[in-house]
Amino acid sequence: METRIALIGIIVEDQEATEQLNNILHTYADYIVGRMGIPYRDRGVCIISVVVDATTDTISSLSGKLGMLKGISVKTVYSKLGASDDN
Repeated sequence: METRIALIGIIVEDQEATEQLNNILHTYADYIVGRMGIPYRDRGVCIISVVVDATTDTISSLSGKLGMLKGISVKTVYSKLGASDDN
């Protein structure tokens, strides 16, 4: 099955959601290429970027589960090419 690369942008506005967020990300760990978190203390939020390489269904499932968490905002950007494409 063809996979795609995607960037999932997450803004954590409620720190109490962090444990649930990390549990979901742990469940999808096999698909995560990299993760970067930036605490923005002046605004009281954390911004997390997660790069994944997975099927469209898997990426949508992950994004959907994250988006259902209270205090979490999520947006996903997909690459135009599949991971198996040459260019």
